[in-house]
Amino acid sequence: MSENVQDALVFTDSAAAKVRSLIEEEQNDNLKLRVYITGGGCAGFSYGFTFDEAKADDDTEVVRDGVTLLVDPMSFQYLAGSIVDYKEGLQGSQFVVNNPNATTTCGCGSSFSI
Repeated sequence: MSENVQDALVFTDSAAAKVRSLIEEEQNDNLKLRVYITGGGCAGFSYGFTFDEAKADDDTEVVRDGVTLLVDPMSFQYLAGSIVDYKEGLQGSQFVVNNPNATTTCGCGSSFSI
């Protein structure tokens, strides 16, 4: 993968560390974190996260500390330039996306519009 594609999507140390711990819990080294966009949510689009064992030929792959983040081409167009992070706070722990493309976001940060 070219360096500029990886630079277009940041996978933080915190997110990679959480994925690594989840992979260890599942005892499956083939798991990769997939982030994707779906229609819906109060602002128009929603972020989704799932584990996937398979990488599609057209997926964008970002590797940090031996952990892989996958994004399909449809979702990547909305996620380019984003930061995928993991936050722990009073409202719970969750993966979050800091998306510079979003013109509005909902209060919980799980949906956005462009």
